[in-house]
Amino acid sequence: MMPKRTGLLAALAALPVTLLTVAVSSPVFAADPPAYQIDLEQLNGSGSKGTALLSLRGNALTVWIKSEGLVPGQPSAQHLHGSTDGHDFQCPDGSADTNGDGILDNTEATVHYGDINISLTESGGTDAGSGLAVDRMPVADGQGKISYKRTITVGQDVVDHIKDLHIVQHGVDRNGNDKYDFEGAGKSELDPKLPQEATAPTNCGVVKGAAVGSVPVGGVETGGGDAGGMSQGVVIGGAGAASAAAAGVLLLARRRMVAVAAAAKTGGTA
Repeated sequence: MMPKRTGLLAALAALPVTLLTVAVSSPVFAADPPAYQIDLEQLNGSGSKGTALLSLRGNALTVWIKSEGLVPGQPSAQHLHGSTDGHDFQCPDGSADTNGDGILDNTEATVHYGDINISLTESGGTDAGSGLAVDRMPVADGQGKISYKRTITVGQDVVDHIKDLHIVQHGVDRNGNDKYDFEGAGKSELDPKLPQEATAPTNCGVVKGAAVGSVPVGGVETGGGDAGGMSQGVVIGGAGAASAAAAGVLLLARRRMVAVAAAAKTGGTA
């Protein structure tokens, strides 16, 4: 008969070394604080896409955004739009271009995604009045990518209605010259000193699903099609996958132990 301790060691020894390494070294992420996922999808045929997470700890809101397909070297105004009084706003589609000029401007789109609630600046104020503070907005790198993270103190109304808010990034290059200019779409209806290209929305995304686990170390991954493989209500980055693998190892070890115990009782082998 095989002693129980010997059986356990045999069960662990039978597992792949790589999985055991994952089980020992990879942290399991707690569900506190919760995070809410947003997949950013293109507007104005911009080709822009990305993924964002909103995480709340009390009244501290942390916003992570990783997006691509923006105008290289140009600032991208970005905001949390929507309502904290229960009104259901959504991202618009091409039919929202009511004047038929071929570009969905911010005024047309606001009917669908609501007014600015929080301006996602890199420094300074984050109120609606900072919505056009392009000098404090993130600038896309040479590949048209933006990586953003900031923690902002918010009111209880935002905490209570975080799922009713969504992210919009702005800035398009209608004439393809890698900059915002007045030749592409004329003046902005929001500020005639700015080109329409600078204020037109480039992508939009609403909060998806229920609360999920805390944010993976290293931020949010973006990719093709399904925004980095993140499904609704689920966040699995590299570390998250490792945690899942670790859980699988523990389950496999437990099953192996049960088989060993059963074999010991019957005098067989597991």
